[in-house]
Amino acid sequence: MDEIVKQGMAKWPNVPAVYGWLALDRRGHWLIKGERISNSIVADFIGRNYEHDDRGRWFFQNGPQRVFISLDYTPYIYRLLWDANPGAVQRMETHTRRAVTHIEGAWIDDAGVVLIESEHGIGLIDDRDLERLLGCFTDERGAALTEENIGAAIEQLQAGTIADLAFTFRGNTVPVAPITAAEVPARFGFVQRPVQPAGEEECY
Repeated sequence: MDEIVKQGMAKWPNVPAVYGWLALDRRGHWLIKGERISNSIVADFIGRNYEHDDRGRWFFQNGPQRVFISLDYTPYIYRLLWDANPGAVQRMETHTRRAVTHIEGAWIDDAGVVLIESEHGIGLIDDRDLERLLGCFTDERGAALTEENIGAAIEQLQAGTIADLAFTFRGNTVPVAPITAAEVPARFGFVQRPVQPAGEEECY
């Protein structure tokens, strides 16, 4: 969190929170009232000051004011990055530019969306990276799979059945399990669309 934000919180500790203004879409874009924030400086500032409370509500700490965020799906969007040299080690980061070093779990939901849990938390893979993602899939013994094999396994998982599919990232391999989109928020402890509690002071 930025130092200027911490100073604002200390100076004005009781500023009412804001609900319903800021959102996160499935490609990691911040939206204000449905309009994408195109200014990269503003977007990065939000990302650096993006946190969650003990109720699982995600927010942007804007100085002394907490701006709760409506999530289109998960709190994080993961992106795959590649170094310039062919065959270089693949990298992954969150939409807030936090580097991923460890994968703790992987899932395919009933719509075929790929979700992973890293040290940062649960997130979906940006759909623009799905083709690159193919190289991360193996069978559970670590053997390479054809694109056809991967597609068949994903269809099984999407239908809610177990498949011989694993996700490998930097030598860390985890099995891929089925999950439904409806169960993701409760399972991973986050609120997709925070609403203002009754009796709490409103701020517009």
